[in-house]
Amino acid sequence: MAAKTKDASFDEQEFSTFYVGGALCGINILNIQEINKHFDITQVPQSADYINGILNLRGRIVTIIDLSKKLGLSAVAKTKDNRNIIVNSEDEHIGLLVDSISDVVSTTLDALEPAPSNIGGVKGKFFQGVLKTEQKLIGILDINEVLKE
Repeated sequence: MAAKTKDASFDEQEFSTFYVGGALCGINILNIQEINKHFDITQVPQSADYINGILNLRGRIVTIIDLSKKLGLSAVAKTKDNRNIIVNSEDEHIGLLVDSISDVVSTTLDALEPAPSNIGGVKGKFFQGVLKTEQKLIGILDINEVLKE
């Protein structure tokens, strides 16, 4: 019986959810280093339009990406609810600027449905799937695809 419980918990995944450009998205919490609201961002000349700049986070340089722009939406509107979701990509810290943070959602892998090729104007290649809850749909980001370029 204990082995069965262990298998069930292994299949369970937790996703931190957040809003970006009006869309509710999620990232597996295992990909997240931290969530913060540091905004002492230094601009980087001639960088891609979705790069907000860089910041010094406890001695580490973090590139901040406007996730909304990266997904093909309008830029994140600056408010007190904005947050940086810090993820680790190939030994580099990357911050994803989002509109606001929502809840942590637990689900099993088989509850994820394939991502449609286009989710409300957002580039579907950035999503590994969609999670249906009783209230809404959550687009689950493929963080490796988002950070590829």
